[in-house]
Amino acid sequence: ADNNVYTNLMARQNLLAAAGAAEKYPARARELGIDSEESASWRDAADAMFIPYDESLGVHPQAEGFTAHQVWDFARTPADRYPLMLHFPYLDLYRKQVIKQPDLVLAMHLCGSAFTAEQKARNFDYYESLTVRDSSLSACTQAVIAAEVGQVDLAFDYLGEAALMDLRDLEHNTRDGVHIASLAGTWIALIDGFAGLRRQDGIVTFAPRLPDAITRLAFCLIIRGRRLRVEVTRDKARYLLTGGEPLEIAHHGTRLTLAAGEAQERRLPPAPSVARSRQPPGREPARRRALSPLAEPSGGAR
Repeated sequence: ADNNVYTNLMARQNLLAAAGAAEKYPARARELGIDSEESASWRDAADAMFIPYDESLGVHPQAEGFTAHQVWDFARTPADRYPLMLHFPYLDLYRKQVIKQPDLVLAMHLCGSAFTAEQKARNFDYYESLTVRDSSLSACTQAVIAAEVGQVDLAFDYLGEAALMDLRDLEHNTRDGVHIASLAGTWIALIDGFAGLRRQDGIVTFAPRLPDAITRLAFCLIIRGRRLRVEVTRDKARYLLTGGEPLEIAHHGTRLTLAAGEAQERRLPPAPSVARSRQPPGREPARRRALSPLAEPSGGAR
């Protein structure tokens, strides 16, 4: 398919990053044979990058023309026919609206500034109904955006799926080796999801929001050589820089400057009230209303 939104947005991001690096380090750029005209051409290419959007549905198609395809017949697909790629022709799958793992949702995670809050909510809901999660890489990304759009209970269910991928042998293939990416995705679901970690405009930002099943989330990050401890509870977040020069961060869009040894607390705004998105029949994540099935990380969630 042409003009995949994730691919085009990442290409644009890389072009802008390369141009910025060339401008920040001109001597090194000259050594590599890069002049101002070439770096300017990268910015021009980034500005001209095509990002498809379906005006009639109010969503971004995963790739150009995707939303015009026929929707896969999920109701007539029995459970023993998953993963789909092992039972149906490749060309049949890629001519239908069915998603193995949600590229568009990953684009909203990694290139969040390219989407409005409303677009994220509409895109997420649309692709939930098409995503079958035949990949172990899917649940953690869905958890991150579910938390961002306010579906924190659904995000918690996806966190459980990522964390228990091998402990519960959810893909029925743990005998072949553990799913390392899914294990890493557990951390991503917690920190990028429930703590809302992002990098925007050169600073680290947080938009924490916890589900009912988690009462506390605490972790540390090293940011430009400085150690930041973050603790999130149901109604507030606490930020403590343990040493080094002051650090600017943002909490739910409000910037604050942290000085070493001086903790700052901020209240959590209420989560938006949104209906839970629906998945294809039989592909819903298991409901997890308590944290007991998850191993408690040291100093982490509980």
